Amino acid sequence: MSAAKKLNLTLKVWRQKNGNAKGNLETYPLADISPDSSFLEMLDILNNGLIDKGESPVVFDHDCREGICGSCSLYINGEPHGPARLVTTCQLHMRSFKDGETIYIEPFRAKAFPVIKDLMVDRSAFDRIQHAGGYISVNTSGNTQDANSIPIEKEDADEAFYSAACIGCGACVAACKNASASLFVAAKVSQYALLPQGKIEAKDRVLNMVKQAEKEGFGPCSNTGACEVECPKGISIENIARMNREFLSASITK
Repeated sequence: MSAAKKLNLTLKVWRQKNGNAKGNLETYPLADISPDSSFLEMLDILNNGLIDKGESPVVFDHDCREGICGSCSLYINGEPHGPARLVTTCQLHMRSFKDGETIYIEPFRAKAFPVIKDLMVDRSAFDRIQHAGGYISVNTSGNTQDANSIPIEKEDADEAFYSAACIGCGACVAACKNASASLFVAAKVSQYALLPQGKIEAKDRVLNMVKQAEKEGFGPCSNTGACEVECPKGISIENIARMNREFLSASITK
């Protein structure tokens, strides 16, 4: 079997020295890229070439490169994480592109995700939303009840696990025309709201997390469903409906 044909590409990459600088798209030709390379490996090749020429490498965020950490937040040809579905940028391979193609690579665009440098954005707003209520208080004094001893309906347990699959990558925000974090917040609310361990703080949780999301500058839900389409973990917008019910109930009874 013959080897797959190598790709010759033109990259249009967003370069920005810092959050206060004016950014622009820079053009980089790249030759002989294997279709089996991941998108981040392709950027590594680009950076190696820039370093060899004494130029500044392109800054981008990454960590595990296994689709778990949610760090690789890139806007590729107008889509968060690129053209494939249910994958993060690190799981995207160059076989998704054609020889001779021009690829536009930009950072996620949102007021709450300010650019740090080049393609790296500050997503600490998500951390602050989590700190506002994305947890349960557990007595760890030695009298802790074994979680496995608490009966939970399988349907509820499954839904909680599906919600907990959210990796906080921010694709939902990047996909939304209002830069809404509703799907992220809803997933974090749902993973606790569905379980008995999360019931005690349920009202404070949803009120505080929604309030913090608004404080961070995320917009309201656009109701277009783009967040679910672009989510690499396929988080359902049913979670947003659940969050809205939880929020309404908490607002009335709190």
